[in-house]
Amino acid sequence: MQANHVARIQTVQSAQHPTPHLLADIGGTYARFTLEMSKGDFQHTRSLLCADYPDFYAAVKAYLQTLPELQIEHAAVAIANPVDGDQVSMTNYHWQFSIEEMRQKLGFDTLLIVNDFTALAMALPRLGANDVQQIGGGEARKQSVIGLLGPGSGLGTSGLIPAGDGWISLGSEGGHTSFGPRDEREIAILRYVWKHFDHVSFERLVSGPGLELIYRALAERAQVTAKELTAPEITQHALDASDAQCIEALEVFCALLGTAAANLAVTLGAMGGIYIGGGIVPRLGEYFAASSFRTRFEEKGRFSRYVAAIPTFVITAEHATFIGAAAILDAQLRTLQTEPGSAILGQIRRIRADLSPAELRVAEHVLAHARAVVNDPIAEIARAADVSQPTVIRFCRSLGCEGLSDFKLRLASGLTGTVPVTHIQVTDDDSALELGAKVLGNTASSILQVRSQLNRDMIERAIQLISGANKLEFYAIGHYGVVAQDAQFKFLRLGIPSIAHTDSRLQLLSASVLGDKDVVVISSSSGRLPELIEVAEKARERGAKIIAIAASHSPLIRKADVALIVDHVEDVSTHLPMVSRILHLLVIDMLAVGVAMGRNPGAASLVAGEADERLDETKPVVNKPAARNQAPGVSLASPLAKLTSHSR
Repeated sequence: MQANHVARIQTVQSAQHPTPHLLADIGGTYARFTLEMSKGDFQHTRSLLCADYPDFYAAVKAYLQTLPELQIEHAAVAIANPVDGDQVSMTNYHWQFSIEEMRQKLGFDTLLIVNDFTALAMALPRLGANDVQQIGGGEARKQSVIGLLGPGSGLGTSGLIPAGDGWISLGSEGGHTSFGPRDEREIAILRYVWKHFDHVSFERLVSGPGLELIYRALAERAQVTAKELTAPEITQHALDASDAQCIEALEVFCALLGTAAANLAVTLGAMGGIYIGGGIVPRLGEYFAASSFRTRFEEKGRFSRYVAAIPTFVITAEHATFIGAAAILDAQLRTLQTEPGSAILGQIRRIRADLSPAELRVAEHVLAHARAVVNDPIAEIARAADVSQPTVIRFCRSLGCEGLSDFKLRLASGLTGTVPVTHIQVTDDDSALELGAKVLGNTASSILQVRSQLNRDMIERAIQLISGANKLEFYAIGHYGVVAQDAQFKFLRLGIPSIAHTDSRLQLLSASVLGDKDVVVISSSSGRLPELIEVAEKARERGAKIIAIAASHSPLIRKADVALIVDHVEDVSTHLPMVSRILHLLVIDMLAVGVAMGRNPGAASLVAGEADERLDETKPVVNKPAARNQAPGVSLASPLAKLTSHSR
């Protein structure tokens, strides 16, 4: 595995970055920085003591001031902390900051923040035989899960899962799993630590501060006075055999790390091996190889043979975390450059041919300067695109956005997203199995794409209109007729007067007798069918409200009071809407669940498909108080229940 990856990296060593990439590895004690000039070429590497700087920004600026005059556009930071959202607050240090605010202050186009062990995990497939030291026996199984852990200021854990030609890195906080002693000595250590902490995790002991705790606990057990020693001092005294308590402390430390590593191995099924990183173990050299680490690793009772087959490695590569952070940054930049992750940018590309000249100028400006648009005021966007400010607003609303603010939120969310959305063409040569896999894969990808496009305000407005309607009518033509019929069935079960029309003549007749308290839901993949556009115009003349489920920037969307955008890639080699019809049905489900929860929380389960015999045919569904206790067909904890249009 490793040789193949190393060869692939070496073939692109000469690929020079247009501007250097700033990489950082931030721990609780040191902040390490480097510049990657080209693939694998790290220069100007420097370590700064975190305690010398009041915050993250000050440390970065101090490093930048040591560099020659260089332009830096992209940066990736591996940090010893879980990363979830825009706000970062370090667990083992006092630094905290907003990622977006920091990007702007530093003047970077890209600032990627990842967990340090996520970055280190992504480096593993890129390491060669000279970058690791195997401890004990076992042999890595190809294309198998890999585990990673390492003590430093804390105990970091992660893992890699093989996915096609690449890997998926796990963001894990497994170091906080509860510590379990194995013998009387470790029970004594646990009792000592309980005096200071209610919860004792493996990180409390298998870390730099943990080594100090172990030393003090063993001194108390031996009824001797503990010296004021730091973790590096304890380690040095143990390595030169100058202090009995330090020797015992480091011995216990290595054994506990073996237990933690074995726990990770059986939890992940890490037949690809367990790798040890961090700032402590690589410095122990041959001492660690001769320690009780591997013996304890294999002491797993009934699973001893299982873990004995799993190899363990110490990472000795100097720049391993930088290698992983660089790989993640490269992947992010490739995504933005070749097929941007932002769903809304994909929408803009698809509709360029349908835009007016003025709107096209706005589109081209957004595509060329997406990150700047997120922060620019409307006057600056209009000036740069050479259009009026109302044109900018009109452009945003044509994409299903409430206005410029909503557009910016969706754009910013997309620029930080990494979910791949792909479509695979079905061919005549496909077997039944391949055909099924492609259809399911294309549908799943399209659902993810539509989920990223959802506009919460539009969904909520549609639910409000439907909830207050005197009469609800659903219009669709052809293959989408089942969408209208399914919608009629669902809303009738909620006690809302509903009817579905799939014949264009009946639709026109019905629309001509609508009132201003009525609501029409029109489902159309393209949003361009003349019959449906005509009936929408008739409904508007009568004062009815129109909810359109259709492609963005279509004529039907422009005539709607509420636009529910469903953009997708359809397989044009068939004449059947394999994907789009399912997407429209899911939008109907969202509306039905939302209306049900608003009218009567217990009715939502009936929308999702309970058996007909459960219904009381003599009264509306919404009057059934027992509905909440019956098994729902749609979990209210599912993504559909959130109905959000952006992640941040």
